[in-house]
This record gives sequence, C-alpha cells and structure tokens, in this order.
Amino acid sequence: MIELRNVTKYYQTKHERKYILDNVTFTIPSGVNVGILGRNGAGKSTLLRMLGGIDFPNSGFISSPNSFSWPMGLAGGFQGSMTGRQNVQFVSRIYGKSEYEIKSVIESVKAFSELGDYFDMPIKTYSSGMKSRLSFGMSLSFDFDYLIIDETLSVGDKNFQEKSKKALRKKIENCHILLVSHSMPVLKEMCDVGIVVHNGQLHYCDRIEDAIETYNQINR
Repeated sequence: MIELRNVTKYYQTKHERKYILDNVTFTIPSGVNVGILGRNGAGKSTLLRMLGGIDFPNSGFISSPNSFSWPMGLAGGFQGSMTGRQNVQFVSRIYGKSEYEIKSVIESVKAFSELGDYFDMPIKTYSSGMKSRLSFGMSLSFDFDYLIIDETLSVGDKNFQEKSKKALRKKIENCHILLVSHSMPVLKEMCDVGIVVHNGQLHYCDRIEDAIETYNQINR
C-alpha cells in the first residue's frame, strides 16, 4: 500500500504556481501493477520521483512500508564523471552487495544494457537512451517491492524493447510495477489498474482499460 496524505506539489513559474498535485489524499492498493497516464506536463514523472523518494511534496506526506527502485528511464541519478561500470559498482556497494555479488551485477548490467565500450566511459558521454538502458539493467539486478518505470520500454530498437519486456515480465513475478507509458498496448499487457493524473488530482480505476478510456476522454 502507498498512502498520499494531503499532498501538494507545485512549481513556481514567473506569474503563478503550476500544480502537479493539489491537496491529494489517495491510497494505492497493494498487490497490483499500476499504470500511470496523463497528458504531457500533467506531472506523471514528478509523481514517480516522489513515490521513489527522490523528490518531495511542498506539503503533506507519502508513506509506504514497501521498497522502491530508482525511477527507471529517468536520466538523473548517475555520477556523470564516473563510468557506467563505476556507477554500477557504487550503487551495488550502497545496497550492501559483496565483492563477488558486485562482479556478477556488473557483468549482468553490462550484457543487458548493450553499451559495449561505452560501459567503461563516463556517463556524461551517454545519450539519454543509453542512460535509460543502464538504469533499466541495474534495476533488474536488485530486489524491490516496486519497480518504478518511466517510459523505459520504448528505449532502443525493437529487439532491445522486446528483451526489456521479457526481462520485466520475469522480474514482476516477484514484485510489482508503477509504470508511466504512452503505449496503450504496453499498459494493457503489464498493468492491472490505472491512475490518471489530471488538473492536480489522481483518478483511480480498478481496471487498466477504464483508465485508458478516462485518459482518452480527457484528450478528446
């Protein structure tokens, strides 16, 4: 379960406040894979960052007994002057991996991300897609209650996308996902329920198909 209590999140523009969430009290139930939909700029990625604990509300609080991955697909969070290998090694140590486990994680992430020689080059030389592939591969190497995914499944060519979906389907046999995507087929395949972000509020649907219909109505 994920609980939002009186959560307000806004960004100050020159003339006004841009509200992402406006005094929202909301509970995301346990045991379901959640698709998050909304127009561009509605605040989907900001919501994911808050759920993952790397961004915070202006007021109110978000609480959960669950563990969350870093938001897969977001380019931030890496140390740009360090290589891909060094970033994987650093995160592995933070999560308490042994030296033997770290070697295994490094080889797994290197193979999955398909970065080739770039794996041993600084992150600041990576494209956003390369960072997303590295982030995705890293997340698959750690155990979380929830994987937080921001459009990662659209990264790379068709073969890489299929590989990513296959790996994710295997991973979610033992965890759940919070997934932002503009791909309705992916949402239908991966998610049970849906949340639509619109005008500072969250609208919950206990069927992903109903969430997609709500999203389509908003965009008509």
